[in-house]
Amino acid sequence: MTMLAMISLDTPEPAPGETGNVSPSVAENLCPVVANHPVNDEYRLLVVDAPEVALTARAGQFFHLACPPDGEAGNFLRRPMSIHRIDRDKRQLHFLYKVQGSGTRGLANLGAGDVLDALGPLGKGFVLPNVTQHVLMIGRGVGLATLAPLAREGVAVGAHVTAILSARTASLLMAEGTLRDDGASVIIVTDEAENSDPVALEGLLMRIHADRPIDFVATCGSKRLARLLQGFAQEHGIAGQVALEQRMGCALGMCFACVMPFRCPGPDGEQATSYKRVCWDGPVFDLAEAVI
Repeated sequence: MTMLAMISLDTPEPAPGETGNVSPSVAENLCPVVANHPVNDEYRLLVVDAPEVALTARAGQFFHLACPPDGEAGNFLRRPMSIHRIDRDKRQLHFLYKVQGSGTRGLANLGAGDVLDALGPLGKGFVLPNVTQHVLMIGRGVGLATLAPLAREGVAVGAHVTAILSARTASLLMAEGTLRDDGASVIIVTDEAENSDPVALEGLLMRIHADRPIDFVATCGSKRLARLLQGFAQEHGIAGQVALEQRMGCALGMCFACVMPFRCPGPDGEQATSYKRVCWDGPVFDLAEAVI
């Protein structure tokens, strides 16, 4: 049975004028592990049963996971992990992650019946504009995990969703089946096929836009792709958002360990720079504001 720990944490008060889809409360969710298996040579899929609070998560939000010890080494800090799938029918959450350090090696040791301590849901997720008709998302690597729930939300509001999946090789592609099952049109590009470079992708974006005008774009997982989409969106006047990745301490906006620079209007109308916390002000931000 999924458990909800007795601990309940209040998130910090928003800054004056701050809005967004931050969860009204944060809980320490004790989630039994259903499965934890490889999906390719680099990534694993962790599936857990989740309580009601955890299932209020939205696309783009994340959980701060307590990682089991990796051998004799403990993992003092939690690890932020974006949500790959929110399955409210089965009352489950899916996390897609790459094993590359002590924390994720500890996660890889979890087996069915073990308990995952997941703090969340945290942060601000994606927000589709009213009457969105065509969502274009492009991701690479673990960024595909973050974008997958957005496809389901887009289809649910009647939008057509086009997902461009990028990877070094076809064997490292992820989320294709999930996205197709959720109703997205999937286009695959890879380095080995030589169709994932910025020039080729810019031409692809132009053809997609000419065939069915895009009115919202989203990206995660690659600075190169984010810069490409940023320029494309600006040129065509398209709204967009980007989910950013950053190392975090508390994930609750209190330690300021995940601050990054962003563009903002200056006092004289010129461009200035502001600094925001990825965990609290994001991790999803306006694409035009991001300094990538």
